[in-house]
Amino acid sequence: MNHDIVLFLEMTLAGFLTLCIFSFLYKDNPFYRLAEHIFAGLSAGYYVGLIWHSVIMQQLWVPITQNGQYSLILPGLLGVLMFTRLVDRLSFLSRVSIAFVVGNTAGISIIQQLHGFVLPQLGDTMSRFGQEFWGPLIILIGVVSTLIYFYFSKEHKGALGITAKVGTVFIMVSFGAHFGYTVMGRVSLLIGRVQFLFVDWVHSFNKIIN
Repeated sequence: MNHDIVLFLEMTLAGFLTLCIFSFLYKDNPFYRLAEHIFAGLSAGYYVGLIWHSVIMQQLWVPITQNGQYSLILPGLLGVLMFTRLVDRLSFLSRVSIAFVVGNTAGISIIQQLHGFVLPQLGDTMSRFGQEFWGPLIILIGVVSTLIYFYFSKEHKGALGITAKVGTVFIMVSFGAHFGYTVMGRVSLLIGRVQFLFVDWVHSFNKIIN
């Protein structure tokens, strides 16, 4: 079969599924549910295959059987214990794996956040006071007031309450900036799909008829 025809059929299928997703803008319908189920099924199948080959085989089975790294048996057993949640009588064993993952992740995340965000931000803010004043001062006020907003050991009254309200303003500004960034990201995805429908798809169709 001609390569252009195969490409057109592939792009037609992709365009059809794109339109099926866009049809949800009108209302829920069978075409949208069809595309949704296809996407969910393909994603689940892809990630199962990815985890099987890149994690279970490459990082667990092959190192144990071929390289003699028997220390990996322990994390392998922790992974197996997660499946005990499927059996009611043995589901309590999965708590061992969950506790290990949560504790390990929390410990690593705290160190990463401290060295990756808190200390660099603190050092950068303090160093800027020698170059400018208002910018670092606003950042310092935002950080301190936001931390006080989440300080619940004492009732927010008086100066503490005023500072907490200032922290609320900074929090809302941060949420608004993140929301705007997210919207812009989704708009860029929309532009990409519209360009695919009206440029790439039409161009492949013109190559077929010409």
